[in-house]
Amino acid sequence: MFRRAFKYRLYPNVEQQQALALQFGHARFVYNWGLATRKLHYREHGKGLGFYALKRLLTQLKRTSEFRWLYEADSQVLQAKLEDLDRAYVNFFEKRSGYPRFKSRKAEQSIRYPQRFKFDGNRIYLPKVGWVKAVFHRPLEGTPKNVTVSKTKSGNYFVSVQCEVEGVTRPHGEGVVGVDLGLKHFAVLSTGEKIDHPQYLRRAERRLKRLQRQLARKAKGSANREKARLRLARRAERVANQRKDFLDKLSYRLASEYHTVRLENLNVCGMLRNHTLARSISDSGWGLFGRMVEYKAACCERVDRFYPSSKTCSRCGYVKKDLQLQHRFWTCPQCKTEHDRDINAAMNIATVGATERDTPVEIASDAVGLRSTRSGRGSRKPNAFTLG
Repeated sequence: MFRRAFKYRLYPNVEQQQALALQFGHARFVYNWGLATRKLHYREHGKGLGFYALKRLLTQLKRTSEFRWLYEADSQVLQAKLEDLDRAYVNFFEKRSGYPRFKSRKAEQSIRYPQRFKFDGNRIYLPKVGWVKAVFHRPLEGTPKNVTVSKTKSGNYFVSVQCEVEGVTRPHGEGVVGVDLGLKHFAVLSTGEKIDHPQYLRRAERRLKRLQRQLARKAKGSANREKARLRLARRAERVANQRKDFLDKLSYRLASEYHTVRLENLNVCGMLRNHTLARSISDSGWGLFGRMVEYKAACCERVDRFYPSSKTCSRCGYVKKDLQLQHRFWTCPQCKTEHDRDINAAMNIATVGATERDTPVEIASDAVGLRSTRSGRGSRKPNAFTLG
């Protein structure tokens, strides 16, 4: 058994939008209060504050006359926010993310209902909100466990239903394919195919700049400024949706046609420090693409980022150490083979896992009950697997 999420669009009326705004605001306050309490407790006592201790403090806080308005929100929604805070600390200590930060009302809002939600046709019941109209464009599978309601910056509402489903083997192809990610072409496959970069942000850049200038001219707090903010947010959200759709379709295609997909383990955060290429790198979405391939492909392998895939001859193994970035084509001095830089890199990525087992490789799989364990940041050893 594993859990899978199904995301749908919500269309609440005006009263339901006000009720959801109340839930969002109270949950955000509890999250920020919990973060401030844990930081203060650590500063005074030198040790952390656990989830259950924080939940007991929340109960005492609600009983005080100053914070009795917290009863307006669903109690399980507030407790779920404390669970999110505890998970954020766990991710920080395990070096999967940075230190938790306070949430802003200007960012995307979300709440989670662990139970007491219902489905009826094209509606979903949310406690203290009521029956909200939804568009179920595909049927639910398995047993619903919890629902997460979110509101984007553009004002759109969504609900994500997490269901527990039985493990179903997806149809996968055969063989191995190496993928070299780049800026000129989004991906170059070891088969010689080059996939063009869609550059959605570059195409919408002129329109986004115009909307940003219009927003800057509006008086703060005015209704016209809010309208301009919504126009800008909708345009930016459209670009993000286009990019995600492209990455989703490409990752599904690779997972369907090949059994094993090999990618470079790129340091995207470090590459973004190059301010000349930062915008193009952000527009690529390499990190999201890698995560999509990991859970879709039967086997996804990550090749060490320091492996000289572009400088190594895919035919004889000669390493041309003086190869520069501007050299898109080069000839091997040893076997006289002419190489396209990107295709040669993709071919080396496809074969490195089979020929050099001592090369650090990070492997991920979507098999049920299988999860990777890391031996630490910067480890030179391959990740091991444990059955969970």
